[in-house]
Amino acid sequence: MPLPTLTPAALRQWLNDGAEIALLDVREAGQFGEGHPFFAIPAPYSRLELDVPRLVPRRGTRTVLLDDGDGVAARAAARLQALGYTHLHLLDGGAPAWAAAGHTLFQGVNLPSKTFGELVEQAYGTPHISAHELRQRQARGEPLVLLDGRTFAEHRKMAIPGAISLPNGELALRWSALAPDPQTPIVIHCAGRTRSIIGAQILRSLGIPNPVLALENGTQGWALAGLQLEHGSTRRHQGPDAASDQDRERAARFARDSGAPALEPAQAQAWIDDGARTTYVLDIRSAEEFVAGTLAGALHAPGGQLLQATDQTVGVRRARILVLDAEAVRAPVVAGWLRLLGHEAATVTGGIHAALRLPDAASALPLAPPGQIPPQALADWVATHRPAIVDLRPSQEFRQRHAAGARWSLRPHLAGDLADLEPAQTLLLVAPDVETAALAASELPGHTALFWTRGQDWSAAGLAEEGSPQSPSDARSIDYLFFVHDRHEGNLDAARRYLAWETGLIAQCAPDELAAFRLPAGAPPLAPAPAFAPTAGGEGVPRAGAAKQSA
Repeated sequence: MPLPTLTPAALRQWLNDGAEIALLDVREAGQFGEGHPFFAIPAPYSRLELDVPRLVPRRGTRTVLLDDGDGVAARAAARLQALGYTHLHLLDGGAPAWAAAGHTLFQGVNLPSKTFGELVEQAYGTPHISAHELRQRQARGEPLVLLDGRTFAEHRKMAIPGAISLPNGELALRWSALAPDPQTPIVIHCAGRTRSIIGAQILRSLGIPNPVLALENGTQGWALAGLQLEHGSTRRHQGPDAASDQDRERAARFARDSGAPALEPAQAQAWIDDGARTTYVLDIRSAEEFVAGTLAGALHAPGGQLLQATDQTVGVRRARILVLDAEAVRAPVVAGWLRLLGHEAATVTGGIHAALRLPDAASALPLAPPGQIPPQALADWVATHRPAIVDLRPSQEFRQRHAAGARWSLRPHLAGDLADLEPAQTLLLVAPDVETAALAASELPGHTALFWTRGQDWSAAGLAEEGSPQSPSDARSIDYLFFVHDRHEGNLDAARRYLAWETGLIAQCAPDELAAFRLPAGAPPLAPAPAFAPTAGGEGVPRAGAAKQSA
């Protein structure tokens, strides 16, 4: 039976009717990043069965699938029906129809979180410091603590010289161990703007005594100022840091002021047991803490990244979110910021130690992977069987190096790309993992001689390889987002375009998109802006009440 379709106008109404909805964009990452509706969630068809059960855990959720008008959404719907999803709809005409109806397709990723960062700076006057002023203060040896609010992996790739890795989700608990002197300024940086702004405002919202500043435009602003970035830094703060009563009081006050309640376990259990609503239960602590022990069934979502890229964890608009930690400091802060982001978030007394019963994770559709050729047997097997080879790894990896004679494809196009092969032709899939191989194999039910291997096993076997810098073409590389893709690789024009994109997001939004957030227009800062004068460099931070706004 054909699935019901929605017009763009009907979808817009659904997005604003107050009920739960998951708008899943099943196109590949490059297509999504080049233009998608504001509230769309990336759920590429190439990974559909792996991602959607996590993003949309309740099978009865009202769900709309969006494609490029090419029929992939209908294929995705059939896969999700097999997983038990019962309330599926298709956007008639996909993304092109959305644009044709006069609605904006936004470039980039993590749109709600990025737009929220810009709104936070406007609403609370988050003070910032320029790259040149920061460098001058460092050169003069002035006391300051420079914190990188991104993940440690991002920090290692590139950071501002002297920065210490401390992801934003850890700030509320660990800032005082790094800046115990209340006169020491704290500067937060990221790669661009969002995590610099949010990190600084997290500390300001807690009312800490130290002056707190966001580094304007992050590592990209540093490079645009002609300054050298540091690569390979291993500086990080991991604790353990004991939470003080004052830490807990500050966090509880912020959560309360932001509208994020603290639920008793019985109240939280009622949320979890409500079959008509979606509830995410998230452990927002560090990966090391999560691995050491958590509430059975909770998902790991480090707090800083959860705020930076909420759409990678929470796929259902207007769902509920229970935020857990172990010390009642990080969770209230993250829950409060999720609330300001527009989500119904709460903490639970006892955190990860609360007596909560979570449902078992729904099993994914069982997929039978093709036979894997053992690495030690690969060379002889290839010589004997002379298979057709299809590489399923990312397109840009294929361009650099792949098995000689291999063709590149990805799941949405696989059946069409191999239409010239006989079903009995021996076919070897080169894949990054068994899940990718299994999902690809499910698209080729007629092929009877199907096998797979990892790319590194092909290389290790000493088999012939080649590169193809122009193949696949940019047009075919729909898995790759070319939009300012090399902004972190020394391309200053790309960095400028990216920063212009971030600062221009608010102007692109319609009123109903901006209405999702809970930031009051023209609100005063949640904590007083630091009152210290510009220094001799001439680009100092404004005094309280005169916070300089970024261009």
